[in-house]
Amino acid sequence: MSVSGLPPLRLATRGSRQALGQSAAVAASITSATGRRVDLVTIETTGDVRLDVPLHVIGGQGVFVKEVQRAVLDGRADLAVHSAKDLPSAPADGLVIAALCERRDPRDALVGATLDGLPDGATVATGSVRRRAQLRRIRPDLAYDELRGNIDSRLAKIPDGGAIVMAVAALDILGLTDRIAETLGVDDFVPAVGQGCVAVECRSDDHTTRELLGAIDHAGTRHDVEVERAFLGELGSGCSLPVGGHVRDGTLRTFLADLDSGVSVSDQIELPGGADDLDIARRAARSAREALG
Repeated sequence: MSVSGLPPLRLATRGSRQALGQSAAVAASITSATGRRVDLVTIETTGDVRLDVPLHVIGGQGVFVKEVQRAVLDGRADLAVHSAKDLPSAPADGLVIAALCERRDPRDALVGATLDGLPDGATVATGSVRRRAQLRRIRPDLAYDELRGNIDSRLAKIPDGGAIVMAVAALDILGLTDRIAETLGVDDFVPAVGQGCVAVECRSDDHTTRELLGAIDHAGTRHDVEVERAFLGELGSGCSLPVGGHVRDGTLRTFLADLDSGVSVSDQIELPGGADDLDIARRAARSAREALG
């Protein structure tokens, strides 16, 4: 039994070191805020098993979350923790995002070399079509390799004379920010929707758990991520399309590219800060899609 005299909450998580680290942090936050003990339930996902296939080929964002969500829906767990950027824009039936934890650093980073330090024709490894499209705008000479696996295996795959691209937040949770050669600014390298944020789901009819998770929900982060997800949802896409959306200091930054032509569009839109922000994000998505033709 937990300190409150109630059974511990069961938290479903992927088994990677990064996922376990962020889940342990969420569990500690829940216990600190509510007194409830939290036990981790490790789930193996398709995205963790199918390391030989690019993400956009095997299903994009959903490959990291579906099995974890299923553990909550079938009663093996009470809640699930995800990197918010891995969540599809459409909500899962029967689940609700009950908490969006305060965002860490949302930026991308190069490991191995700086952007200016990469020689002509150098290879950058990344599994993200968004990151490739954004790098091509600034360094069209670069070549690309696929990159999959956990953080440690990725760090072991830096191409000779090249670099890999990682999320700063992923390196931070493991205490590996000293490996960063250059952090990429959000104006030119718009992060993935939800990047740097941890999302916590529970069953939509589990009102007790929803109320408990409200104690760790960060209002500012929730607003920003919901605006970003509105932008992505209007596009009806996820990892298969080179898309970025990020809100910071009342400004929505957007990026969208066409895989075949290589044409990309980006924008910065000031937000009034109210309920209209979601509609503004949806209009921005329609405008971006129309600009690509």
